[in-house]
Amino acid sequence: MIAGDDDLLRAVEATLFAAETPLSAEEIARHLGGAPVAAALEALVAHYAGRGVELVSRGGRWHFQTAPDLAHLLRREREEPRRLSRAAIEALAIIAYHEPVSRAEIEAIRGVQTARGTLDVLMEAGWVRVAGRRESPGRPTIYATTPAFLAHFGLETRRDLPGIDELRAAGLLDPIDDAYAALTGEGAD
Repeated sequence: MIAGDDDLLRAVEATLFAAETPLSAEEIARHLGGAPVAAALEALVAHYAGRGVELVSRGGRWHFQTAPDLAHLLRREREEPRRLSRAAIEALAIIAYHEPVSRAEIEAIRGVQTARGTLDVLMEAGWVRVAGRRESPGRPTIYATTPAFLAHFGLETRRDLPGIDELRAAGLLDPIDDAYAALTGEGAD
């Protein structure tokens, strides 16, 4: 058991620093003999705010990360960006917005068949996981996003995904009427 508040704060900090993967508050508490860690986590967030590293929670899991304004200093010369096919990007978006979702549901939304390798690439990246089987005929496998997906895209929860209005404002979606008019040539006087 940890004696004082300062000792608990230091123990939580050390636990997070030494962890190989992000930890939930429950995992940290369990590691520290059941100590209440919520106040210590908030104190550490405040302590590291504005510093070179900061303590963040992504998907309910806590970890230290480089301050966003300094990330460019740590990029490696040979950084190889992950290139996803259009099909993989579409499948990832469908899974993120509709999870848990089956392959058949992904195909119905996309309007085309999804190759097995598409989902394999997303699982290899650690962004998608098998979430079980749907309780329906054939018991299809269902897929969901992972905490690594949230961390990679800087989201705390899936609720932080942009909504339709935000996507449209960013120019990522054309209004349906404008797209239809452009396709058919109507409205161009």
